[in-house]
Amino acid sequence: MTTANSTTGPLSGIKVLDFSRILSGPYASMVLADLGAEVIKVEPIEKGDETRNFPPFQGPLSHYYIALNRSKKSISLDLKSEEGCEIARKLAAQSDIVLENFRPGVMDRLGLGYETLKADNPGLIYCSITGFGKNSPHGNKPAFDIVAQALSGVMSVNREPDQAPNKLGLPLGDMAGSIFSLFGVLAVLHERNQTGHGRHVEIAMLDSLIALQGYLSQIYFVSGKSPEPVGTRHPSIVPYGSFPTSDGYVIVACLTERFWHNFARCLDMEDLIEDPRFAQYEQRLANRDELEPMIFNRMQQDSTEYWLDRLSTFDVPNAPILSIGEALEQDHVAQQGLIETVTHPVAGEMRIVRGPIQFDGKGAVQSGAPALLGEHTSEVLTEMLGYSPEKVQDLANKGYIRNT
Repeated sequence: MTTANSTTGPLSGIKVLDFSRILSGPYASMVLADLGAEVIKVEPIEKGDETRNFPPFQGPLSHYYIALNRSKKSISLDLKSEEGCEIARKLAAQSDIVLENFRPGVMDRLGLGYETLKADNPGLIYCSITGFGKNSPHGNKPAFDIVAQALSGVMSVNREPDQAPNKLGLPLGDMAGSIFSLFGVLAVLHERNQTGHGRHVEIAMLDSLIALQGYLSQIYFVSGKSPEPVGTRHPSIVPYGSFPTSDGYVIVACLTERFWHNFARCLDMEDLIEDPRFAQYEQRLANRDELEPMIFNRMQQDSTEYWLDRLSTFDVPNAPILSIGEALEQDHVAQQGLIETVTHPVAGEMRIVRGPIQFDGKGAVQSGAPALLGEHTSEVLTEMLGYSPEKVQDLANKGYIRNT
């Protein structure tokens, strides 16, 4: 049996009943587990969370499932049966947080909606993550990350000029819903400490992604024009972005005038500082097409290694462009302890990326390996609901639960 979180964290003692699947909900519940909550993941009997079946695999576990489901307990229920729903309702009555990411109305039809569960547990914090929200004209449409990205406008700017729109490499549509759901849940958890009452927290992926657009939205409100795609460049700050070297590319970000002056000196082009075409933000933006070729020509004369060293010497914000593998193996990751090795009884040792939040210089809890489907069903039903081993086995024999 894999071991869920045992080390005390800030959310120690908080129980989360997680009906979510794929990404937008599981990422949120995983962060709660990272913070010390006991997360009980409810999965369908036959195949569990759909992501269990996404290749590639380590042993019986999908890379996708591993990435989003560490440190959770797995129980497997037939929620289409009254017996399975009864178990779910009993567990919700003992939980602090319920998390789900079905389309609007699905949990109500199962008899597991907020109003139903609140009747037995007034302090319940019930979080629903949907693609668009129950009042949206898109409300009943299936929502996936790329759909939210397309409707948010972000794909229109995530490209080089005159190229086809492209999705973000990160599944940020899904993850934005997860991140904002955590804000809402933790805020209500604080409020409940004063009032004793929970709330229904509702988050839409599309709303969340639009909320993350920051200055891009404000460019439209201020100018009346949608931001144009600029690739790695910045829509209003120059120079900023990816610059070619003799053997690759380097990222440079001159967000302040001081950094622009440092960069000009780094290039041995100090005269650009006083050039009226480039002296201030607005002039550099207006004359981007003149300035950038001059920088490109200079930087292409030397190697990436040369420029990374020189840019750092002149205190110019810079970075190489790393692959995912290079990023994971860099010294920063090792020094920060961002990768943990956990042991799974079937899949063996596996490396995982731990949560980034630190308290007093270290992570909240030690991560646990992702569970097999239904691995903790018997444990949860006996410890939380007081079921006898015989009753658990009888429910398994009748197909209402899966007991791995």
